[in-house]
Amino acid sequence: MNKEEILDRAKQYWLLARFDKPIGILILLWPALWALWVASKGKPDLFVLLIICSGVVLMRAAGCVINDYADREFDPLVERTKQRPIAAGKVKPKEALILFLCLCLTAFFLVMQLNLMTIMLSFIAAFLAASYPFMKRYTNLPQAYLGIAFGFAVPMSFSAQTNTIPAVAWIMYLAVMLWALVYDTMYAMVDKEDDLKIGVKSTAILFGDKDREIMAGLQLIIIGLLIYIGMLQNLGHFYYIGVAIAFGLSIYQQKLIFNREKAFCFKAFLNSNYFGMVIFLGLFFDYLGS
Repeated sequence: MNKEEILDRAKQYWLLARFDKPIGILILLWPALWALWVASKGKPDLFVLLIICSGVVLMRAAGCVINDYADREFDPLVERTKQRPIAAGKVKPKEALILFLCLCLTAFFLVMQLNLMTIMLSFIAAFLAASYPFMKRYTNLPQAYLGIAFGFAVPMSFSAQTNTIPAVAWIMYLAVMLWALVYDTMYAMVDKEDDLKIGVKSTAILFGDKDREIMAGLQLIIIGLLIYIGMLQNLGHFYYIGVAIAFGLSIYQQKLIFNREKAFCFKAFLNSNYFGMVIFLGLFFDYLGS
């Protein structure tokens, strides 16, 4: 291959791994940072922090690659996804599998630098990431499965930092699972019409006309869990200010999805980044001042 062809391949792999769309990295990264800050009481080991952040970036990329491989027959039929590299015929399925394997192996090499508990947990995390894209064929709750997969960064972060997984880690895991269920349902609302045509399952379809009410209830539970975490950890005003702002963002997201317009549902999904960010900032400043 000449230089131009090599650059084009690199560009297509970059797009396939969604490195051009960092929103997915951020919404996966925030819970990992929540967990690291709580586990370390605001003073995470810098090496652990670097490994966890790098692992998040790599596994999110791997998840995107295997997702597009799994959806290679569906994506050409969906307006939002028909230009993705595999769907558009710019990357072969075999190439995608090789890229997925390379990303996973690189992430595993990083995890190997951590303790045994975290290494063992990484096998579960890898299985969840690899199997999630296929769930939309078999269950009406693929967004819940995504929450299980994305949220696994929480117990792994606690394990990496403290070599233990305390009760508060599982409470945070539950909060993150429900949070992912909510924002990915908003994301699924964008593709609802296309998904109904091609037979893909989602919570946006399962919840039907009660989608907003169900998500509002889940958002209240998430806020309640975050408050409970604050109580368990004796957190202060900065943290609760962050939770209060997150609650306000939840109300704003409900306003955005009120008429179920695609553009506003996608905007609500994107807004979830700020939800994760304000919780982290609350933790950061709370521990900074303690």
